[in-house]
Amino acid sequence: MASTQYPASSRRPGWKLADNEIGAALREFRSAFRNVGIFSAIVNLLMLVPSLYMLQVYDRVLASGNQTTLLMLTVMVIGTYLLMNGLELVRSFLLIRVGARLDLKLNQRVYTAAFEQNLKQAGANAGQSLNDLATIRQFVTGNGLFAFFDAPWFPIYLAVIFLFDWVLGVFAVIGTLVLVALAWANELVSRKPLAQANAMSVAAGNLATNNLRNAEVIEAMGMLPNLMRRWFKLHGSFLQLQGQASERAGAISALSKFMRISLQSLILGLGALLALENRITPGMMIVGSILMGRALSPVDQLINVWKGWSATRSAYQRLVDLLAANPPRQGGMPLPRPKGIIAFEGVTAVPPGATLPALQNLSFTLPAGEVLGVIGPSGSGKSTMARLLVGVWGASVGKVRKRKNRARQ
Repeated sequence: MASTQYPASSRRPGWKLADNEIGAALREFRSAFRNVGIFSAIVNLLMLVPSLYMLQVYDRVLASGNQTTLLMLTVMVIGTYLLMNGLELVRSFLLIRVGARLDLKLNQRVYTAAFEQNLKQAGANAGQSLNDLATIRQFVTGNGLFAFFDAPWFPIYLAVIFLFDWVLGVFAVIGTLVLVALAWANELVSRKPLAQANAMSVAAGNLATNNLRNAEVIEAMGMLPNLMRRWFKLHGSFLQLQGQASERAGAISALSKFMRISLQSLILGLGALLALENRITPGMMIVGSILMGRALSPVDQLINVWKGWSATRSAYQRLVDLLAANPPRQGGMPLPRPKGIIAFEGVTAVPPGATLPALQNLSFTLPAGEVLGVIGPSGSGKSTMARLLVGVWGASVGKVRKRKNRARQ
């Protein structure tokens, strides 16, 4: 049984877009991602509007009792909300289209590479690569990507809090650093088990697919209980590793949620203390708590989407390995009509995954119209020769000539 179709996927923690076919395809959409980043920046800046509205209501409208001011502020805020939600809708539609175009660009290439990988490595699950492509597409079009776009803008909210009072600002920075530390701890404790769980899931899926493909033979030979035990051993390891990673991530997520709620309440209490000392207004006290929650929200989202990010990173690396191992097929050149002559010229062939040759220094010529019978014990290389004849495998040394002016190396 092949352990997995892409053995290097769980060993490479990093990934560079410029160094492979998947990265090159994603780079073609860099203008779309740049637009999404611009929209995200505008949306995050507009997120300040509810806080500013509340600040004006508490400190200006309630103090003056002017209803016209309240009406005008409310109209402006509603217009800002329409703009903000419109931009969010546009960026969502944009990423959905990017995901669809990415799939259309890569699906045939991935399909062909998976087919060739299955020729080289019998028993591999060719459908896993298409699932990996779907995983990348879903991440690109999902909310997880928005968390990465929104995270760099939390310093803006901290800067506004600093404008109220430096004590509030320092407290907000400390609270943010605590959540950032929790996000880093979540990545540290869950990355390895999640990568191992993904590898076990792929291996278990490959084994189950191969078994179900030969259901009649398995039933006739009574092999189902043993094969099921082999599958369950892999699946059980996957469940154990995934449960371990989920428990660790869940504990950190719960701690992060506790810290975020506590920090919002604590900054409200600190703001009340500063308001009693007449250092800030009551409106600033309320707005400081809201901005604190807004600053902490992207970091908290990153913790929650980390599991999906880890699965996407593993799927990305598996596809990179697959496409690197199976380059694009080269188009052939026009050839004259074949003459029916077959010739093996010093052919040595090593089956994929093997180290010893099945055929060694084989030479013969078979003119058109003649018949050749090949006999020999099991494992002597008959099937290897047949695969070389039809072009499924290539010769390690020598040439297989099947027609005029054409040779398969």
